[in-house]
Amino acid sequence: MKLPSISFLYELYKQHPQIQTDTRKLKLGDLYFALKGPNFNGNIFALFALENGASYAIVDEPIANSEPVDDRILQVDNVLSTLQALAKQHREQFTIPFIGITGSNGKTTTKELVYTLLASHFKTYTTQGNLNNHIGVPLTILSIGADAQMAVIEMGANHLKEIGSYCEYAMPTYGLITNCGKAHLEGFGSEEGVKKGKGELYDYLRNNNGKAFVMSDYDYLVSMSAGLSEVITYGNKTGALQATAATVNGFLQVNFSKGAPIETIQTQLVGDYNLSNVLAAVCIGQYFKVPIEKIKSAIENYAPSNSRSQLTRWKNNQVILDAYNANPSSMKVAVDNFAKLAAENKIICLGGMKELGVATFNEHQTLINQLQQTTWAKVVLVGNEFKDCKHRYEYFDTAVAAKKWLNDQNFTHHTILIKGSRGIQMEQLIAD
Repeated sequence: MKLPSISFLYELYKQHPQIQTDTRKLKLGDLYFALKGPNFNGNIFALFALENGASYAIVDEPIANSEPVDDRILQVDNVLSTLQALAKQHREQFTIPFIGITGSNGKTTTKELVYTLLASHFKTYTTQGNLNNHIGVPLTILSIGADAQMAVIEMGANHLKEIGSYCEYAMPTYGLITNCGKAHLEGFGSEEGVKKGKGELYDYLRNNNGKAFVMSDYDYLVSMSAGLSEVITYGNKTGALQATAATVNGFLQVNFSKGAPIETIQTQLVGDYNLSNVLAAVCIGQYFKVPIEKIKSAIENYAPSNSRSQLTRWKNNQVILDAYNANPSSMKVAVDNFAKLAAENKIICLGGMKELGVATFNEHQTLINQLQQTTWAKVVLVGNEFKDCKHRYEYFDTAVAAKKWLNDQNFTHHTILIKGSRGIQMEQLIAD
């Protein structure tokens, strides 16, 4: 059987530009790509997809019970690599700026801020939610319409050569690494491994005449970006664009000291660690000549969601909900920021940090040692990552158990920080 070529599939895609990998979300006319993984096999749903409105199903296994063979079933060698090759074919149709964003912490918030302000002035497409992996990146590219003027692509990674592989079909013309910290140590092996992995974005840009926006306070990013055709800098103490952080009514205020024709931006973000995220967005906005009033308005009106630096209320308590993800670097700055916060009756609820491998115990004990340097109203630790650590704090195996305890305490007029890795689901602590 002759396999369909990428050019043939691309012609189909142009006729049916909506791609779906989940039959539960299928809409009439979608192209269904039957992806498979350790715990699922989309091939078995190919006929179901066609029966429920898919125009074609792209599979990589023979489909049983399809006699006579449905000519809308197209078999390829590998569905995932075909999806990625199709994304590359689509990417090659554009000459617009493609901005790749990666980093250990803050990449999703930065992506959202960059997208929000660019979209105020250009037709802009971006990664939805955190679809920043080997499936999400090609799907993001394939969602970009012919009217696009800008594209912002978030790239996540937990091992070496991952960012490099995304670049092969995302083909970024600009790049931004938020930072390199202690994240995904199980996959990267060390902080140096993290830098090498994230630095694959710079490597691609260096080899393809790309440009980068660089947080110049981080010496390692300055070193890593050496040799790029253009580096646009920002920072707290250095860079062409500079600003400092203040807290006003619990929210970050950005006070510019260099490189911006405005004095302040009042955000709806919590924590001065978001300063670099805002600066990155302003830096990009100014580079692409977005009017400063649009930049200011876009950032001031941006309200975080999905448990990222959200300021909310729960039972007459103020809550900082930052439970989407966590690693040793982001935990440290979150705890430091919370310790400095001018508030009484502070409760800190932390979930375990995933994907740390052999560093799991040491990093969690280090976090506890940091907590012990501050007096808190209560400290709550959740997840078996803390189980063997030495401490005198409240401990629970699961967020469900912690939620029951928290509800039973009837706290009022407290300020609560909730943070942890996605897998712990710390947002459950204040869920209805």
